Amino acid sequence: QSLVSSSKWLQRYGLKRNKLSLSQILSQIGFQHRKDYVTTLGKPVASRYADGLFPQYKRAQDGSVYNLTAKKELILHFVDCLIGAIELYKQRMEWLTSESRQIFGVIQEQCIVIVLDFGTAAPTEFDLCRDALSMVLVEQVIQISRFNLIRAAQDLMKWQQKCTPVSECTVKSAVRWLWKLEHMTAVSHSSSAEALLEAMADEAVSS
Repeated sequence: QSLVSSSKWLQRYGLKRNKLSLSQILSQIGFQHRKDYVTTLGKPVASRYADGLFPQYKRAQDGSVYNLTAKKELILHFVDCLIGAIELYKQRMEWLTSESRQIFGVIQEQCIVIVLDFGTAAPTEFDLCRDALSMVLVEQVIQISRFNLIRAAQDLMKWQQKCTPVSECTVKSAVRWLWKLEHMTAVSHSSSAEALLEAMADEAVSS
């Protein structure tokens, strides 16, 4: 599953507006040490007036040198901003890797079909799969618009004929249907493909 757009999330928490990339920070705490072409010498020459006057930082990416002119207070301000940004990233990663998102990622599409292929799972594994699927229904599917469930099997099984509007009632109904499914040991080799084709036959489905 695709993750929530990083750029949108950055904008939401103001990390772009705060200008916290390395280039943006350097431009606010100093100025780039420039080279210019000297005709008489026939080569680029760097200015030397800043040598020894300012602390300098050399970027590993492109070798550019910045003369740092900021006072300690401004440096500490950026330290605080960066610590805050790091904490937001940690919180974001914890959220993205918790509960149903750890297994399914983040469902962004508004109309989906979940194809259930339990293969030859043992009864205990079958129940674990249903636990995980129940979790994604209750936590994520409840937040989108329409959904359906299709079970890959010798005789294909559908919760509904077409994608159904999401509501608390329909999600509960889907969970009940899921837990009424019987454990099967034999599965057709073509059943998964048939279930996927059936899911894609619904033109409203986006994922």
